[in-house]
Amino acid sequence: MPNIIEYTKLYEKKLDEHILQAMVTGWMDSNAGQVQYNGGNEVKVPIMTIDGLANYDRSQSGGYVGGDVNLRYQTLTMTQDRGRSFTIDVRDVDETGGVLMIGKMMKEFQGTQVAPEIDAYRLSKLAQVAMKHKDNNESGYTPKSDDVIRKVKEGIKKIRKTGYSGQLVIHMNYDTLNEFEMVKPTVANTVTFTVNGVETRVNQIDGCPIIPTTDNKMITEITLNDGKTAGQEAGGFAPTDSAVPINFLIVAQTTPLAITKIDTMRIFDPNTNQKANAWLGDYRRHHDLWVLENKEKTIYVNTGVKATEPAKAK
Repeated sequence: MPNIIEYTKLYEKKLDEHILQAMVTGWMDSNAGQVQYNGGNEVKVPIMTIDGLANYDRSQSGGYVGGDVNLRYQTLTMTQDRGRSFTIDVRDVDETGGVLMIGKMMKEFQGTQVAPEIDAYRLSKLAQVAMKHKDNNESGYTPKSDDVIRKVKEGIKKIRKTGYSGQLVIHMNYDTLNEFEMVKPTVANTVTFTVNGVETRVNQIDGCPIIPTTDNKMITEITLNDGKTAGQEAGGFAPTDSAVPINFLIVAQTTPLAITKIDTMRIFDPNTNQKANAWLGDYRRHHDLWVLENKEKTIYVNTGVKATEPAKAK
């Protein structure tokens, strides 16, 4: 029989690589390049402070004023601890195919369930940060082709006026994108946006790439189903009662500190599994997103009107 431990380690690495490509917010993980992770739900984030420029004195030997560099690590806790356990009956696979089948199933699970949840969590959290600052959000807007460009450019300007001159990234829902594309020939073209080595051509405005993002991820607040409570057995996430749609979200590329890591993945063959004559696969993932206080105003959100259900026929 193949070495299950070796297979599991291989799948852990591949699943971490796959999740970054499956998420529309995978670009945010690039900010965590220097983060130390040794398993579990804690990460250590490097924080560096450096003294500014001083006058050079020609009259003194050396002429330079000494400066200090301080590097320290801050421990952060990933609050999102999510998982699932899956079984595949022994009759559904042969002895050597069980590990492969679970690996394939976990990849599908990540793409259809895990990635959308992490995306929705990150975008809603960024929206909540922007909504704390009155100049960094606009609410109740219905996208229209005659003013959607102006609305986006106003958001860009708000962030630029904070002094941030780096790359901005825009997440936009499809209603807004549709109106945007109505005037695209005269105001915009495309740009190459690279995420984890994969290049994609996307719309842009003022050099800011626009990432099309589905409505289920573009909401201001979500609830995470626990998988146990009545009505939550299917797991996943859903909008809260107070959630409103996000038309577009503008974020400084260096602002979100986002991390997602698969915890120890476990695969048990039918002879080891004590609960059933079946292969058992346990999946557990930690993730979170943080925004440093001094970067909160480098996020801008434009939200729509909460959809109402049509009146029921009497």
